[in-house]
Amino acid sequence: MARGTATCVVGVAGIVLAGVILAGCSTTAPRFRAERESDETADEEWDSPADSAAVTEEIARDDDRKVDLTTEAEYLRNPPREVTDDTPAGVSRDKMLLDIISYLKVPYHYGGTTRNGIDCSAFTSLIIADAVRVSLPRSASGQFRVGTKVPKLDLRFGDLVFFRTSGRRVSHVGIFLENDIFAHASVSDGVTFSSLESKYYKNRYAGARRVLP
Repeated sequence: MARGTATCVVGVAGIVLAGVILAGCSTTAPRFRAERESDETADEEWDSPADSAAVTEEIARDDDRKVDLTTEAEYLRNPPREVTDDTPAGVSRDKMLLDIISYLKVPYHYGGTTRNGIDCSAFTSLIIADAVRVSLPRSASGQFRVGTKVPKLDLRFGDLVFFRTSGRRVSHVGIFLENDIFAHASVSDGVTFSSLESKYYKNRYAGARRVLP
């Protein structure tokens, strides 16, 4: 799935607060909250952001495929002609990318849902809701239970990708764009683009779900 080895460019459009990171990709906003179906979900939803320092250190050490935001954004806006557009019918790829890109560098904030600060599951919830008017659960683990399971080799634009950044539970979520690039709200970098082939994310990948039509 990787497009290159040196610079993993990523471009995005968004309506969502973004993010990647980790421990703390959940919030208390009631309109997004999913039913607590397991202790795992409850733990994830109330996960303390106190682990963010450790996560930030791990990312700095293991994220060995940093994406240049400017380069990737430009690539996504103007992809080569030979690139196949696999955007689901009824979804505007350009609008969704512009929404995502508009959130780039918005700082990560545990429980945040605005451009002043946002967490990972709020970011995905907002972007997807704006794209197809679908309401997602408010936590990463809750979102992991909806949609259709997708093999990693079959990922397409708009699929949700999940990670276990804090132990065995799913605790982080992002939006797949193309090749090995996804957009998310990261604890260390705020809303950003990252590579699924990065050592950090590759080792913590938990699966993907398709929620777009």
